[in-house]
Amino acid sequence: MQLYLIRHGQSFVNLKEWTGGNQDTGLTELGHQQANALGAWLPGEVDEIDALYASSMQRAQETAAYVSLAYGVHVVTDDRLREIGNNRADHTPWPGDDLPEYGEYWGSERPFSSVTPERDGGESLMHFRIRVGSFIEEMTRKHRDQTVVAVCHGGVIEVTFDHVFNVGPFRRCEVWCKNTGVTRFEYVEHPGRETWRLHYHSRAEHLRNIDSEVEIRKIVHLP
Repeated sequence: MQLYLIRHGQSFVNLKEWTGGNQDTGLTELGHQQANALGAWLPGEVDEIDALYASSMQRAQETAAYVSLAYGVHVVTDDRLREIGNNRADHTPWPGDDLPEYGEYWGSERPFSSVTPERDGGESLMHFRIRVGSFIEEMTRKHRDQTVVAVCHGGVIEVTFDHVFNVGPFRRCEVWCKNTGVTRFEYVEHPGRETWRLHYHSRAEHLRNIDSEVEIRKIVHLP
């Protein structure tokens, strides 16, 4: 199985000046440009895909729409691909208009504690890893010889590394991913060898022109 994990485009909650707390927001104008560039570039890298999954959160759904259009493939929504803290400990999603706020500590600092401590029933980093891991393992059974694309969140990609590399609960390295960055894993079946291959992480050459335009606007102070 070829598994491509794609982080969503820039969303309003990604903005440094965002003060609205944890909300299920969509893409910014830049985020739409990133997703559009992704949809134009990806078919040149991956000829065909057999399945397209996406987080049920708005920013992932809007990003996945560009990939869906590029391939003519239906988007399968999966709550297991939501960002950390936006599901309960039993893996069911919190309502989009009533998301809990994050605590003051990072999930990897207290991996067994809820990342949304003010809301009863919130998930910890380890709960999050279980739900993402269940998605990954299902993909290996359901799409064994196929190509799968999953549009998700930075945290989902990060704990996929934890799952594939068998990292313990106390992570020592943050795995960073650009908006619309593409990560490719391959599930292989060679007895006596590793079952996963990492081909690349956070590829984003489709953003070159967009990033250049953003930097130019900053220099000349354009909106």
